[in-house]
Amino acid sequence: MAINHANAGDVVDVRPLGAALATARSHAIFKADHLEVIRLVLQPGEQMPSHAVAGEITLQCIEGRIAFTCDAGARELAAGQLVRVAADEVHALRAIESSSLLLTIALTRSA
Repeated sequence: MAINHANAGDVVDVRPLGAALATARSHAIFKADHLEVIRLVLQPGEQMPSHAVAGEITLQCIEGRIAFTCDAGARELAAGQLVRVAADEVHALRAIESSSLLLTIALTRSA
């Protein structure tokens, strides 16, 4: 089943997935010229290895717990917490528990 991307004015539910978290998948909520929003779903031990993004990002933990590393060091994100990552900053994350996160990326224009 395809997930539709949100249009301007659409209301999107980003509450915790609860029992559905075990079978949920990551998906893009929407992508516009300068902004992308993605719901990330990670199961325990699943990770996103070290990488950098051209634009600034925020990562908000909706449910679960995430081990997060960035230039400032190792952090743990729990439900309700958010971290900001500067543009081009190398970062990585690993799920400690089944987790869903809201990833927001400020897109930069390509040269």
